[in-house]
Amino acid sequence: MIKKTKTAKVIKVAKVTKESKTAKTIKVTKAAIIIIALQLLSWTLLACAWRVAGFSDWWAAHVFRWWTAVAGTVFGVFPFSVAEFVLYLLIIWAVGSLVLAVRHRHFQCVRFLLAASVLWFLFVACSGINYQRTSFTDSAGIEMKEYTLTELKETCLWLTQKVNEYSVLVERDEDGIMQLSLTQYGTGQLAAQAMEELGDTYPLLSGSYPTPKPVTFSKILSLLSLTGVYSPLTIEANYNREMTAYNIPYSMCHELSHLWGFMQEQEANFIAFLACTGSENADFCYSGYMLAWIQCTNALYDASRADFSEVRELLSEKAQLDLTENTAFWNTHEGVLSEVSDQVNDTYLKANGQSDGVLSYEKAVDLLVSYWMENYEDG
Repeated sequence: MIKKTKTAKVIKVAKVTKESKTAKTIKVTKAAIIIIALQLLSWTLLACAWRVAGFSDWWAAHVFRWWTAVAGTVFGVFPFSVAEFVLYLLIIWAVGSLVLAVRHRHFQCVRFLLAASVLWFLFVACSGINYQRTSFTDSAGIEMKEYTLTELKETCLWLTQKVNEYSVLVERDEDGIMQLSLTQYGTGQLAAQAMEELGDTYPLLSGSYPTPKPVTFSKILSLLSLTGVYSPLTIEANYNREMTAYNIPYSMCHELSHLWGFMQEQEANFIAFLACTGSENADFCYSGYMLAWIQCTNALYDASRADFSEVRELLSEKAQLDLTENTAFWNTHEGVLSEVSDQVNDTYLKANGQSDGVLSYEKAVDLLVSYWMENYEDG
């Protein structure tokens, strides 16, 4: 009886093991089919974005706009960045999967590929395609103009005047450094309002915007030299809450512009400038003019050191204090991580059709000078 019992157990265990392997095989097969389908769909969509005229514009106006409304409503309920904590969980899961892969190699690898395929599809649908849409300037009928060194300098002088004007209107701490007049949440609400008001002028930007969210562990962004991050998965505008205050309103509006599918960095900068300077809030006006001043005077510095020095000397002492504080802040976070981050961002932008890479952020200068020529040159 003992021998027969043992034999029965062996047969039973063998049967269970065989059934278990069969179930795993079915799961792996199903996962493989989904992976292949997602990859084919993702690359087909990208090919259409690159090759089919008007496809990206249609996608942005219909599919992406719908997803923005749905995701904005769902994830907007949370006061924190959902994308940030999803990222942390994904990292933990990925590390755990690699550990388990040692024991269950094939099944864990398939799980990992499945998760990667889902994320890749969401990126393509919510971000990748939009890189190929018609630019904001072309869609809005904004004319890009050729300009001279003199016109660049005049733009810088105009921006210096505006920065000085608003530098005395913002609140400051005991050290004379600009501080936000509202809480960061209140400032975020104003950013959404500023973008909505800009939509009255440019219908392409019309609609209801979610409130930008601070990254809880903003130290990470600081070490990566990032002022903000757009999450294509949860459609959230995230910003670095640690940085010098004058950066915050502008960064909020910059990231919000990505939520409407405008991915080109120079255009996001220009949209942020328009939104900030169109606001009635001094914090936003100061932020918009200050960031535009930095971009334009950097270009002037490269073109003529003498003209740059002349403009720089006209900047108010209060604004100079803010610039000094900003430089000190970023200097304390420079290192290997910030260098790697710049390289990764540069590669990412170039892979998505922005040939200038990280330098594309500075290309807003062309738009800013054209804006000055169109609205203020004759005045």
